[in-house]
Amino acid sequence: MRIENDFTELEERITAPAQSRDEAGLEQSLRPSRMADYVGQRGVTDNLEVFIKAAKLRGEALDHVLFYGPPGLGKTTLAGIIANEMGVDLRITSGPAIERPGDLASILTNLNDGDVLFIDEIHRLNRSVEEVLYAAMEDYALDIIIGKGPSARSLRIDLARFTLIGATTRAGSLSAPLRDRFGLLCKFELYNEAELARILERSAQILGIPVDAVSRKELAARSRGTPRIANRLLKRVRDFSQVEGSGEIDLAITKRALSALGIDDMGLERLDREILGTIIERFHGGPVGIDTIAASLGEEKVTIEDVYEPYLIQIGFLHRSPKGRMVSDAAYRHLGIALPAGREAEAQLNMEELS
Repeated sequence: MRIENDFTELEERITAPAQSRDEAGLEQSLRPSRMADYVGQRGVTDNLEVFIKAAKLRGEALDHVLFYGPPGLGKTTLAGIIANEMGVDLRITSGPAIERPGDLASILTNLNDGDVLFIDEIHRLNRSVEEVLYAAMEDYALDIIIGKGPSARSLRIDLARFTLIGATTRAGSLSAPLRDRFGLLCKFELYNEAELARILERSAQILGIPVDAVSRKELAARSRGTPRIANRLLKRVRDFSQVEGSGEIDLAITKRALSALGIDDMGLERLDREILGTIIERFHGGPVGIDTIAASLGEEKVTIEDVYEPYLIQIGFLHRSPKGRMVSDAAYRHLGIALPAGREAEAQLNMEELS
């Protein structure tokens, strides 16, 4: 129970990539509805435009699509755009919400030809539900067992030719039979600063927030490559601007707000810096085991592994080796800590073990 509560609190933090409980309305208002307005993920969207046009020319439903990548990168938004471009209805649900095969059957039997069913966190589907989904995806049919024992019989229900769009942050957790039934696999990457600045410009216009280009660039640099975080920071900086400034967002108020929120110029929060600092100061930069790090910080091991480590690894501040976690030279420089004597030779030896 404690771990579950910890995650609830962690997902409310300012740089959490997952959607918080009060953001649904805001995100809906900021989501683009056309492919032309969607920023980033060009490798995904360029291909999808071709597949959508081809499906429309043939008068068919789009092949089933799997989106995978970190949270907050626009997977739900793109599912809505696909439905709009195809001119069909969109039904949204999530893996944990479909508890029984009957729940899935109720959803599928209410779909029309070409409709899009979006299942977020599809890796969390129950195995019994997943097995029912196989025939639905492949044969557009539901096989239902009626009765029990010797009198049981199988009933097949034909379904509309729908498109399933699954989204997951853990593609490796999907079973091979489910993954193989998707015709299109689309990997989402973190956004660069220029793309995030464009998203912030559009969001600021929709929300009526005056923000200059320099401030948008500063916000983009601290948004951890994630549009959801960028929009969240924009809202928080707006609050500071209205209370402590003129109502317009400039570089000075942007830096003031982000400093008050504890977010540095790489988008790191307090605990991010504490993890790096602990490894450097107590364990000479590593390698050190994750259990030892967790005990030193008084945090749960799973919290550090699933919530904080991914971004630190992505930006090259933290490395994993067979011996444990190691802090990179870049992290030393970012924290303003001098490299110890002999660090370079030791780091080179550890990096060779990594490869």
